[in-house]
Amino acid sequence: MTRGGTEKRRSAGWQRPGDRRRSGARGGARPGVVSATRGRSAARRGAARRRAGGRGTGLAPGRGRGLGLRPSWSAEDLTSGSYDDVLNADQLQKLLYLLKSTEDPIIIERALVTLGNNAAFSPNQAIIRELGGIPIVGNKINSPNQSIKEKALNALNNLSVNVENQTKIKVYINQVCEDVFAGPLNSPVQLAGLRLLTNMTVTNDHQHLLHSYIIDLFQVLLTGNGNTKVQVLRLLLNLSENPAMTEGLLSAQVDSSFISLYDGHVAKEILLRVLTLFQNINNCLKMEGRLAIQPTFTKGSLFFLLYGEECAQKIRALVHHHDAEIKEKVVTIIPKI
Repeated sequence: MTRGGTEKRRSAGWQRPGDRRRSGARGGARPGVVSATRGRSAARRGAARRRAGGRGTGLAPGRGRGLGLRPSWSAEDLTSGSYDDVLNADQLQKLLYLLKSTEDPIIIERALVTLGNNAAFSPNQAIIRELGGIPIVGNKINSPNQSIKEKALNALNNLSVNVENQTKIKVYINQVCEDVFAGPLNSPVQLAGLRLLTNMTVTNDHQHLLHSYIIDLFQVLLTGNGNTKVQVLRLLLNLSENPAMTEGLLSAQVDSSFISLYDGHVAKEILLRVLTLFQNINNCLKMEGRLAIQPTFTKGSLFFLLYGEECAQKIRALVHHHDAEIKEKVVTIIPKI
């Protein structure tokens, strides 16, 4: 449990290949997950062919958890949306070679999806790194093709769950930030980038790389739709739990409309997070003893918004909120205002 009373969460960005996922889930579409419906029927057909001794099988046992593909290991094999088994090291190496060598955007996109699905498994996260796969995937975020860029970000997101992988992925953070803040608002690329940045800030190791983008984060928070707001807040909550980031957060110049996020009619998933943001920052200030000294933050900064009378009034009014979880959070915050 973290200081704000909530678990520090990774971006909800991966699942095992073959798991069914409903579209339109909270927080936006999940990255890099191939539909499994065709995979099961294909598996049944393959089993029937094996019993019949047909050539369509040709499946050699592979290393690790994956099954072998047909001896040809064609691009169609490696990028088939119906292939639900986990690829082994040899197949992953073939897939990475295909991704590096082809210029066909359709194959690149499918290869990134397949790779992202396989990166949902911890052993494959290490294997892909050892095969030199992270730079191959990382280079694809520079593609002018927005769909390829999104799929590359999704694959990096799954790979970033591995802490050792983060040391290689961190070199792409500046580029990801540029894409997130300069690209279209609420776009798939923006959400994919925010998910990756959220995973990269679960620990404090790389949070300082986002220091110069804090103002941009608040701008996207205030202008984005509900899904975008929630994803930005997940990222800000990670930053707000690190005392080393507190000054950067509080000194950021933030539009006064930020205070409206504390209105009682705001969606619970947003309201609960902005309350936790206040709580986390307050806890960090208390830890460093800064609540007792005269602040040096300028007018218009997040500090003046959070610790101004208007914000205090809005938070106090939430004690009458209809949601029990909101009220419980407010009760813990009010004595700190």
